[in-house]
Amino acid sequence: MTHCMTLLLSLLAGQTTTLHPDETDAIGIPILLTDPAVFLKAGESYFDPAGKRIIFQAIEHPTKGQEPETDYGMYLGELVFDDTGAITALSNIIRLSNEGSANTCGWFHPQDETLVLYATTTTPPVDKDIPGYQRDSGRYRWAFPPKMNIVSHNLETGITTALVTDDENYLAEGSWSPDARHLVYCSLASGSGDIYITDLKTGIDRLVVGDTGYDGGPFFSPDGKRIVYRSDRRGNDLLQLYVAELKFDDNGSIVGIEKEIQLTDNEHVNWGPFWHPNNRFLIYATSEISHRNYELFVCDADNGSTDGTTRYGIRRQRITHADGFDGLPVFNGDGSLLMWTSKRETGTSQLWVAPFLFNLEAGPSVSGH
Repeated sequence: MTHCMTLLLSLLAGQTTTLHPDETDAIGIPILLTDPAVFLKAGESYFDPAGKRIIFQAIEHPTKGQEPETDYGMYLGELVFDDTGAITALSNIIRLSNEGSANTCGWFHPQDETLVLYATTTTPPVDKDIPGYQRDSGRYRWAFPPKMNIVSHNLETGITTALVTDDENYLAEGSWSPDARHLVYCSLASGSGDIYITDLKTGIDRLVVGDTGYDGGPFFSPDGKRIVYRSDRRGNDLLQLYVAELKFDDNGSIVGIEKEIQLTDNEHVNWGPFWHPNNRFLIYATSEISHRNYELFVCDADNGSTDGTTRYGIRRQRITHADGFDGLPVFNGDGSLLMWTSKRETGTSQLWVAPFLFNLEAGPSVSGH
């Protein structure tokens, strides 16, 4: 059964925050979208193609005397705009996922405004020893619940339909291609993490990235010809960023990758890469500043390397400078807005949105790897 619940927002949501001096050329004044009085934490949000709605995962504050849910629920909300077209708040928030289930990685269908997808266990997870990715302490843990499948959800009927399933292993981190023909996702069937693409027209599943260690978090480029993803090839819990050029057959089905390009090669966790609509630049989060202070950077996806290293002088620029976590960044359809998860001001992970002002074409080159 799908649970829907409209949430009333308090005065905290919609508040603004001051910018660090080094942020003023990159973003406008951030607006808080999720209310910390309603949500213990919220994160990983995505715009719909029209830029009017977002899908995100969150954990609500429990009713008095109850314990909060352990796992994220999946939610959808409508953006509120003022007379100038600026976002002021998030309204009409509904829960899409079942109570008690574990959920992650929502996404809007690129052509059908009534459809979204997300990964869900459907029922509460029962496995006590859930595999996951962890750094330094138990406070930072990214779980891979078994029996998690990717479903599509009809927003009009409330009906969920399986897209890809695995009754034993974690299967998530999915998104549709821009033409909606293909679905890219991560599976832990091999024991680590591999990237698959399903041709929804033919029903054929293909392994496209299956190197040693975890590979996941894939997204299609805006033109549908490449994917970006994160990888732990060395098994050291440090994620690096890769871009792959896709290989198509004569019928337009993706059958593999032509070439893989490595964008980062360092001693940090680099994750959550997301394409800018210009089809060239990426935005991502990194622990480069501090593991307790993830920040957002943009980089040029066309300036990587195919020999296992990353070229020095790659165009790269730091975007955020706030204390605490900044991560999971995404753009709206025209690149005018940046939405991300941050602990700025509230001290808890919440969703923020701001105008994206950085000039990608004129930005400086920053040496680094």
